[in-house]
Amino acid sequence: MWLLLTVTSLISALGSTHGYFGKLHPISPEVTMNISQMIAYWGYPSEEYDVVTEDGYILGINRIPYGKKNSENIDAGYDVWLGNSRGNTWARRNLYFSPDSVEFWAFSFDEMAKYDLPATIDLILKKTGQDKLHYVGHSQGTTIGFIAFSTNPKLAERIKTFSALAPVATVKYTKTLLNKLMLVPSFLFKLIFGDKIFYPHHFFDHFLATEVCSRETVDLLCSNALFIICGFDTKNLNMSRLDVYLSHNPAGTSVQDVLHWSQAVKSGKFQAFDWGSPAQNMLHYHQPTPPYYNLTDMHVPTAVWNGGNDLLADPQDVDLLLSKLPNLIYHKKIPPYNHLDFIWAMDAPQVIYNEIVSMMGENNK
Repeated sequence: MWLLLTVTSLISALGSTHGYFGKLHPISPEVTMNISQMIAYWGYPSEEYDVVTEDGYILGINRIPYGKKNSENIDAGYDVWLGNSRGNTWARRNLYFSPDSVEFWAFSFDEMAKYDLPATIDLILKKTGQDKLHYVGHSQGTTIGFIAFSTNPKLAERIKTFSALAPVATVKYTKTLLNKLMLVPSFLFKLIFGDKIFYPHHFFDHFLATEVCSRETVDLLCSNALFIICGFDTKNLNMSRLDVYLSHNPAGTSVQDVLHWSQAVKSGKFQAFDWGSPAQNMLHYHQPTPPYYNLTDMHVPTAVWNGGNDLLADPQDVDLLLSKLPNLIYHKKIPPYNHLDFIWAMDAPQVIYNEIVSMMGENNK
């Protein structure tokens, strides 16, 4: 959204002044590919599966059963599965509700943890014949891991290790511009954004990625828009892939999910979604207030990597998280890393991924 607001003012001039914005960089063919096509583009085999959750959501997930040189997890002999959560580009199906309905979008990260992650892990273990797996999560992927593994002991027993990248539990100290948006009252937020999808990916994002942000000088503006949201690390972003990143992101979520994060910013607590009244909370939780998530109940061996320059997973919030993890087996703080460096930084394989593979090998029972 902030990228959209930052560069929209430039669009009207593009038609007649392309030269002013600099030369157009070559456009990657990946900007129009789906996940399986991107995997194949880089020389890996890909398999697609549908995960059906207990409450009817259908999540598209991908598997890379083996690989080639220079992909750390695959080349180390691991069977790699790429999970998914309801509501994004690749998970907009439900057995009972249309994505055009309000009912489809009545979820937050609570439901992702309660339904999506357990169903995904169950399918993977059934398909592979394994008893356990290693879980790697980034950002909200860590949030749903913390919730699922602390509230579902049987699921936690099936996890060998939990690698948490840019982990998010509380967001008391977050400094991003997004927390300003999250301070908007719920009724006003819904009045502005509705009660279904929050900022879906659409054609205009693709246009920005391929026609605007792929131009010299403007690409710096686009990357800076990302840095404002996630933290600055100008030397570690591969600018030649900016069109790929922006053409597939954001992937969308529910307004309710964003409101849940808004509640977390306001309260500074790690707790379930507040349905707005004691009566509604009683219906969902059998208590008048949303329950807290107790991280001390999560005994999965957990390794944490966080960034000193991360505006979303602020180091102070991460410190609070670390103090509550009963089975922390490794922690590394990377001073220059922002929130997206964990997945996009050019040195991430050396700084993080090799360590994850090594840790998996040491805890592979």
